[in-house]
Amino acid sequence: MEIDYWQRQTPGKPLFPNIEWSKPERRDQSGKLLIVGGNKLGFAAVAESYQATLGTGVGEVKVLLPDCLKKSVPSTLLDVLFAACTPSGGLSREAGPELRASSEWANGVLLIGDAGRNSETALLYEEFISAYSGKLTVTRDAIDLVKNNPVLLAERSDTLLVASFAQVQKLFQGLYYPKVLTFGMQLMQFVEALHKFTVTYPCTIMTLHKDVLLIAHNGQVVTQEWDQPMAIWRGTVAANAASYWLWNPDNMLESSAQSIVS
Repeated sequence: MEIDYWQRQTPGKPLFPNIEWSKPERRDQSGKLLIVGGNKLGFAAVAESYQATLGTGVGEVKVLLPDCLKKSVPSTLLDVLFAACTPSGGLSREAGPELRASSEWANGVLLIGDAGRNSETALLYEEFISAYSGKLTVTRDAIDLVKNNPVLLAERSDTLLVASFAQVQKLFQGLYYPKVLTFGMQLMQFVEALHKFTVTYPCTIMTLHKDVLLIAHNGQVVTQEWDQPMAIWRGTVAANAASYWLWNPDNMLESSAQSIVS
């Protein structure tokens, strides 16, 4: 059954090959990305995403971590910035000036997670998202930190949410969106739900359901079979998507789709 808003992509056969060809050859033209996350108990996703973005060819990458991690950062992480942390080890509200200044340097920001579950970190993220107007990619537990204020993400333009099915389910519930998502629903039903949701809200959603990766933007949906769920949970899928978006600021759906076949 052909549906005009649903495009199916095959691994290794991109729908939008021009996106790959448009990648800048010079690093000074390849954009600047800020990665934010980590807490005193871990920053594995930060480190892995840092390497992933460099691998895609991003020009410059900086990382913002809580200052309680100063003695733990490996030598492979270059260009690391530190900001105030809470007693529990996440970024505190006092990190706001460093976060804002770093985001002004960057062409895009990736909230990668490993942020902890501290309410003060949640307030920092909410305040930042409210004020920041640039390209924002949010994934893993960074989405959970602002789940009590779902309008912040859903109604924000230039926002890519790389989320689990459960997180998308909670987003719909938090917005009182009139469609109930269930883990047993058929793929076509989920595609239709994401189509209608992204017609209503300007955010872009990338999520996994029944071994299919879905990307929904402005009512259009791209799907691709996907057998690497850990790449999503580790944050590399979000990192790659954020990278490709830097070079294609007006082609969110196309750049996101290309980022998963390259």
